[in-house]
Amino acid sequence: MFDQLVVSSAHTDATNKPWTVVMSAVVQGVLVGLMILIPLIYTEALPKGMLNTFLVAPAPPPPPPPPAAPVKTVRPKIIQAQRMVAPTMIPKKVEMVKDEAPDVAAGVDGGIGVPGGTGSVLGGILGGAGPPPPPKAPTPTRIRVGGNVAAAKLLHQVQPVYPQIAKTAHVSGTVVLHAIIAKDGSIQELQYVSGPALLMRAAMDAVHEWRYQPTQLNGEPVEVDTTIQVVFSLGG
Repeated sequence: MFDQLVVSSAHTDATNKPWTVVMSAVVQGVLVGLMILIPLIYTEALPKGMLNTFLVAPAPPPPPPPPAAPVKTVRPKIIQAQRMVAPTMIPKKVEMVKDEAPDVAAGVDGGIGVPGGTGSVLGGILGGAGPPPPPKAPTPTRIRVGGNVAAAKLLHQVQPVYPQIAKTAHVSGTVVLHAIIAKDGSIQELQYVSGPALLMRAAMDAVHEWRYQPTQLNGEPVEVDTTIQVVFSLGG
């Protein structure tokens, strides 16, 4: 038994037969072929990440940048100054140009005069018509009583009715009203200014019926801004 294990034994028995070597090579070739073909046939057995790596094409390279626009060089233009050249020959005939003076007496188109003038600037100023009269000042539509403006003349006056409640309360005094007299002499606006409140309504009702003579200024009727006082007295 030990003689078969020791290589240096005097009795060497051949353990490797030719057919076993061929059979071993065939089996190994079949195994290697199966290991190569199985991944190609059964692709679902491969990892998905590996399949994506195999199937997805790489991104194309970016396009090259566009060429830069050519820079145009603008050359400055040089303008040469004109030179004065003396004439080489004397002309035979030289024409004289005369400037005609404007006709002063011709008016505005032919000179500096004015139509209807005397022919000279001084004569046109002194001999022409004088300046137009100043425009007439417009007549005011409303004047206020006071100063040089006299009060409007009363034509029809209605006496106020003394309120019974004011009599019972022994209330008396003066009611002051602000009035605008129209151009025809009637009371246009009426406002209470001061005085006993119990007498205000009676005074305003009476003054609304008053009539004045129309006030004229420069021959035209105007409105009058005035103050009216109505006196209430228990002694009467």
